[in-house]
Amino acid sequence: MSINLDTLKIYSATEASRILGKDDGYVRQMLFKYPDKFPKGSYRKFGKTIIVTQDAINALSQKKTDH
Repeated sequence: MSINLDTLKIYSATEASRILGKDDGYVRQMLFKYPDKFPKGSYRKFGKTIIVTQDAINALSQKKTDH
C-alpha cells in the first residue's frame, strides 16, 4: 500500500494559520498553549516543522458558545 501525499489534506502550521485567517504563528501558539484542542493524530512535528491535518484546522475553527 502506498500513500499519495498529493491527495492528503496536510498543511504546514503557517499554511494552516493562513487558512484560518490568523497570524502565521497562530497554529504553533495554539499547539504550545492548548495541545488538547488538537484531535489525536492531527499534527506531527518534523524537526522544527509542524504539519497539521484538516481535522486540526477544523478543530481550531470551531467557535465555542456559552449557553
